[in-house]
Amino acid sequence: MPRAKRPVPTASASATAKKTKSNAERSAYFARREAAKVLRSVLQGDARRQAVASIKSLVYSPSVRNKKATFALVCQTLKHLPIIKDVFQGANILNAKWKRNEELMYIIAYDILFGLVITLAGDAEKFLMLRKDALQSALAQLLVRKKVKRVEDLVVLYQTPDVSKPRYVRVNTLKLEVDSALLELGEKYMVQKDDMVPDLLILPPGCDLHNHPLVINGSVFMQGKASSMVAAALSPEPGWEVLDACSAPGNKTIHLAALMDGKGKVIACELNKDRVKRLKDTIRLSGAANIEVLHRDFLSLNPKDPAYAKVRAILLDPSCSGSGTVAQRLDHLLPSYASGHDEIDIRRLNKLAAFQRKALAHALSFPAVERVVYSTCSIHQIENEDVVNSVLALAASCGFHLASPFPLWHRRGLPVFEGAEHVLRTDPVEDKEGFFVALFVRRG
Repeated sequence: MPRAKRPVPTASASATAKKTKSNAERSAYFARREAAKVLRSVLQGDARRQAVASIKSLVYSPSVRNKKATFALVCQTLKHLPIIKDVFQGANILNAKWKRNEELMYIIAYDILFGLVITLAGDAEKFLMLRKDALQSALAQLLVRKKVKRVEDLVVLYQTPDVSKPRYVRVNTLKLEVDSALLELGEKYMVQKDDMVPDLLILPPGCDLHNHPLVINGSVFMQGKASSMVAAALSPEPGWEVLDACSAPGNKTIHLAALMDGKGKVIACELNKDRVKRLKDTIRLSGAANIEVLHRDFLSLNPKDPAYAKVRAILLDPSCSGSGTVAQRLDHLLPSYASGHDEIDIRRLNKLAAFQRKALAHALSFPAVERVVYSTCSIHQIENEDVVNSVLALAASCGFHLASPFPLWHRRGLPVFEGAEHVLRTDPVEDKEGFFVALFVRRG
C-alpha cells in the first residue's frame, strides 16, 4: 500500500505561520520591556519603603499596552526573584552594562529558566541565551545546596501564599447606572450588590476583569469594599466643594465626584509628581469633569486662603504603612516581605503617625468645613486610634465631634479612648482588607 504523501505547505501558509510567530515574538519582546519598567519602580519603592503605586495599579495604567502578559511577568518574576538572584550570583555572568539593566535581566532569566521559550529578539535576550547553560547549572547547584528537588520547593522557602478574596467592582455612576452594570457583568459572572456601599458589586474570587470593556472604558473600577467605604463615609452632597488631601492614585477622588453627581468641585491635592500623572490618568478614564488637580503639599495650603473658603468636606487618606492591604497590593511578593516581613518598623510608623497627626489637625482647621474623614489602610493603633485621639481636643474646640459612619457595621475601633466605638475598622483576615475610617462632623 503506497504511503500517503505529506501535504506540502503552500507559500502563503508558510508566510502566515512566520508572520504569526513574528507577531508573538514582538509581543513578548515588548511585554518584557514593559514588565522591566514596572519591576524597577516596584523594587525601588520597596527598597525605600515608599512605593509610588501598587503592582496592579502600575501594570494597569493606560501607558502599559500588553497588560495581561506584563502583569503575569512581573508577578512571576517577583515570585521567583530570590531564586533568580541566587542563580545570577552562582553563574557570575552579568557584566557592568547588564547590571545597570538588572530588572530586564530578571524578567528574561525568569522566561529562560521557568517560563517561555526565548527567541533571540533583542540584545538582552541574546546575551542571556548564550549563557543559558551557566544559568541552568547554577540553578541545579542551588537546588542541591538548599536540599530540595524541585523549583516549587525553593519558592516555598521564600514566599508566603496569596489570600483569596471576592472581586469587588465599584460602578462609576458618572458613566453607567448600577443596575445596567449588574446586568452586563451578570451575563458572564455571578454578581450581587453590596449591602453597605450602594454602587459596589461583588463577584466571585479570581474573576479577571482587567480586559473587560466596562473596566477599559472606565464604567467600573476595581476597588475593594473597605476602600470604597471611605468616600461614601464622607457623603458629600452635589454642588459642594470637597478637598481630597492626598489624592493619588485617584479611586477615592473619582468616587467623590460620582457621589456628587459630577456637580460642585473636587480639589484633588497631590504632592508627588509621578502620582499626579497617575491621578490625571484615573480622572481622564472616569470622565469626571468637576475635579481640579492641585500639584501641592496639602500642609502648605492656607485654610484662610479665599480659594478654600467654600470647601465643606475634606477626605484625608494620607501615606500610611499599608499593613492592611498586603495581599491586595501583592506586597507579599516583594523582597521586604520575603525576609523579615513580620518585623514592625517602629521608627517608620512613628514618622508616618507624626505626619498623619499634623495633616488631620490641618484638615480640621479649615473654617467652612463641615465633615472630615480620616482613613488609612493600616492595622496599627499608632496610625489609627492614636492619631484620632491626639486631635480630639482640637476637634472639640473647632466644633467637631466623632460620628459613626455605616452604623450597622459591626467592627469598631480599639477601646483605647472614649468615643472609639464611633470609628470603623475592617479586618485583613475576616474582611480581606484592613482599613480604618474616622468621621468628624461639625455641630450646627
